[in-house]
Amino acid sequence: MRDPDFTLAAGPTAASARTLAALGSPITYHYDPVFLDAFRRTEAKVGQLFRTKNEVILMQGEAILGLEAAARSLVRPGMPVLNLVSGPFGKGMGYWLKNFGADLHELEVPYDQAVAPDAVERYLDEHPETELLCVVHSETPSGTFNDCALIGPMARSRGVLTLVDCVSSLGGMPLDADSWQLDVCVAGPQKCLGGPPGMSLVAVSEQAWAAIEGNPVAPRASFLSLLDWREQWHGRGQFPYTPSVCDIHGVEAACDQVLEEGLEASIARHEAAARACRAGAREMGLRLWPASEDIAAACVTAVAVPGGLDHEVVRDHVREHYGVMLSSGQGAGNLVRIGHMGPTADGLKPVVGLMALGRSLADLGATVRIGAGVETALALLAGTAPVIPRFRPRPGLRHRRPQRRQAQRRRARVRWNAGRPGRPGSPGAAARGP
Repeated sequence: MRDPDFTLAAGPTAASARTLAALGSPITYHYDPVFLDAFRRTEAKVGQLFRTKNEVILMQGEAILGLEAAARSLVRPGMPVLNLVSGPFGKGMGYWLKNFGADLHELEVPYDQAVAPDAVERYLDEHPETELLCVVHSETPSGTFNDCALIGPMARSRGVLTLVDCVSSLGGMPLDADSWQLDVCVAGPQKCLGGPPGMSLVAVSEQAWAAIEGNPVAPRASFLSLLDWREQWHGRGQFPYTPSVCDIHGVEAACDQVLEEGLEASIARHEAAARACRAGAREMGLRLWPASEDIAAACVTAVAVPGGLDHEVVRDHVREHYGVMLSSGQGAGNLVRIGHMGPTADGLKPVVGLMALGRSLADLGATVRIGAGVETALALLAGTAPVIPRFRPRPGLRHRRPQRRQAQRRRARVRWNAGRPGRPGSPGAAARGP
């Protein structure tokens, strides 16, 4: 099978030419002064995107590494932990926490909903022994988000640490680690930043470091160790292990592009793409997966698959027949996701995803108003009301302009052919016959 014409999945997403070029930079020795400067610059830029003055760790592995490292570093056997579950990633964190020995408690909602901050506050008040709260900011499989702006301060005011999975939201959704009083944030560069998928971007507060340093089972001398990075790299200028030189260059280039655009502008661009995509899907007659648009994430548009169809079949059809790569529900339910992250949250790319999905559903027998959905999405992206054609024939005059154009073309041909023997319109044409 050929490569996709458009990758509009939930990440890794398409990368810009500038990011791809950076990934092709020369591979240098990791203690070369040029690379050391690049590594430190990238840490600072990631901190700007997190909006934090906390210590930033760049771990050399996809964001699942950073999430496991953070959970292992914080959790002690018997530690009371509250885990918020609104999708597959939140549920997966719970499995880890239990394996690490936590005294696990969960607030779980259906995967088309978000955990209500009021329920979190009530739980924390009823269980003052809670020491750690884990939450997924943007639950990408279900296209929903949890309100960490409210949850963070609730936890901090009660002395509860927070571990936040913001893998898909950094750079594309509002996220303010310091103002929201978040302790450990883990993001991935391969989502809204449009970078390579091989790194974990981690921000750690002083409160979290105190807990990690006091945890006797926190990983040490390990690929999973946050402490190794703090003590060896930030403390002595020595890497715990050889970092991925190419990935650092790619992540820095991705950060540069977001910072040059402006973080607020990047967030607004993602929100505009999501708004248009959701409106287009609704106008097609499709049901959005999130129970309310108030909890819909800006990273993806999650669409419920019409009855009688399977999300994997729909996604495979879109890819095979229209060259567009979308994402399935990944365990959240019978849904398909159109990704609009990084470079794909721009221009007509969300509309391409809508067209490919709508046409595929129609191919498979569903009733879909493809044109209406596309028009709605385009109107929102243009920031205008639906476009009215400049020429709309009045009754009785429907063919006047086409007829006039045909007459103009005939006169032009006569002038062009005048004087050319044997051509219509020339002096001797009638005498010579056809």
